[in-house]
Amino acid sequence: MDLPAQIRAGLQRQGLPTPSLAWIQTAMPNRNPLPPLPALIATVKTRFLAADLTNPALFDAPSPAFPPNCSNPELKDVKLTWDIPVQVLDIENLSRSKWDQVEELESIARGEQTRGREIIRLPTAEEDDGSADNGQATQATANGAGRPGMQGRGASAATAPASAATKTSTHRLVLQDCKGQKLYGLELKRIEKIGIGTLNIGEKIMLKRGAILARGTLLLDPVTCTVLGGKVEAWHKNWVEGRLARLREAVGADNRDAR
Repeated sequence: MDLPAQIRAGLQRQGLPTPSLAWIQTAMPNRNPLPPLPALIATVKTRFLAADLTNPALFDAPSPAFPPNCSNPELKDVKLTWDIPVQVLDIENLSRSKWDQVEELESIARGEQTRGREIIRLPTAEEDDGSADNGQATQATANGAGRPGMQGRGASAATAPASAATKTSTHRLVLQDCKGQKLYGLELKRIEKIGIGTLNIGEKIMLKRGAILARGTLLLDPVTCTVLGGKVEAWHKNWVEGRLARLREAVGADNRDAR
């Protein structure tokens, strides 16, 4: 088996889509001697996850795309009969107001967004001596809500609202296949890796066989939707900047309509 075929087999074993051998050849590092096979697979994987799926050289024909008439709103509960890789073009949290999303995107732009929240307790002199009566060094790094005396159950209580909000969120994505066709994807059940600030624009998702397409919308759940990773830097930068402007405009329009 030649080297591009070995790389493709390695990608398949990791559950990734299978690029064409010609594309794999172009994605291999231009070095002599070449690095070991595991390093080659990792390099090609990274470049694949950062690629535009609409590149006609990326897949062999027939390419793994959405079925015909996929956007027809009259089609009810059609199940996909093959795995389809897609890329994320947009994400919206339907569980939050537009104004809340504006504030969240602004925090991401300032570098203040984190993946999850954690409580960090710094040791005090009293604790070092074995008497931790006040616990005044407790800090909530994610939301700045450090409170003296927060220990044990108090720390868990501080993180509980954030965890509950994450578990109950519903997101809507704009997904694009390798032919450039776009469909909405709606969370039917919560998928942990999907969220504003955690899912990148250009990130790759594998829609597995059996996923449901209902009235032009893909219903996403953890069983038939696997987030593969990746990011298209230019797309993500433009999305953050453009999305914020669009949300601000929508908030302004809502305020004008309310008057």
